[in-house]
Amino acid sequence: MKKQMGWLAVMVVVGFLGILCARAMAQDAAPAAAGAAAPAVAAAGNAPAGAGTELKKDAEEKPKVDTSFMAMVLSSGWLGVALWLGLLGALISMIYFTIDCSMTVRTVKIVPPELIRKVNECMQQGDVFKALQSCKDEPSPMANILAAGLSHVEDGYEVIQEAVTVAAEFESEKLMQHISWLSVTAALAPMLGLLGTVQGMIMAFETIATGGGAQTGMLALSISQALWTTAAGLTVAIPAITAFTVFRNFANKATLRMQAITMDLIKDLRNVEVVPE
Repeated sequence: MKKQMGWLAVMVVVGFLGILCARAMAQDAAPAAAGAAAPAVAAAGNAPAGAGTELKKDAEEKPKVDTSFMAMVLSSGWLGVALWLGLLGALISMIYFTIDCSMTVRTVKIVPPELIRKVNECMQQGDVFKALQSCKDEPSPMANILAAGLSHVEDGYEVIQEAVTVAAEFESEKLMQHISWLSVTAALAPMLGLLGTVQGMIMAFETIATGGGAQTGMLALSISQALWTTAAGLTVAIPAITAFTVFRNFANKATLRMQAITMDLIKDLRNVEVVPE
């Protein structure tokens, strides 16, 4: 499943790059088309007076500025394109790790009910080694904590408690390694958006300094770049920080639950003398 998600992310990035390249080629072809149309405009000088008036009106019209999303991305320069690719990567990362955490941080995977039932039966029968073998046969965070406690059953109850606490902290850290990537994405996306905002405002002031009111369209496009990157960064960060908070709280509760279940299962070992087979 993770390999399929990785290939999907690669395909999305490649497709986005293909669209950008196609758009750039189309924009490069536009000046050539305009140059080819110049002779036709010159030949129109021999046309009747009415036709000349129409051409004059057309020439006086303000040039139209392409304000589409792709035009805004391409007009932002290499830094702007890199920022948008970074935001796209942050979006893919947020989706990937949200799905990964939803598959990993689950009660059934963390605290398997079947494992609890088997260990409970073994402990009622007084067979600690069979309970330890059940933990080894069904690996999970709960099984690792139980195995850490049961493997020190001959060392005394205090040593068992310490082993359970250390194992629970270790399993909690392993769960947080998955979840922490959502926090990284939530912190990185707004920073990319802020950098895009700064770049857009710089381009806007450069347009004012060089062109003034005659460059109104380009000025609006630069401001649009600034606002779009901010919106994109927040769009990625808000779901990411929400998912991070939910999964972190769930992992903390699961860790406390695993410790409580483990101590409840081994509480009868306080005064039990275990004789190896």
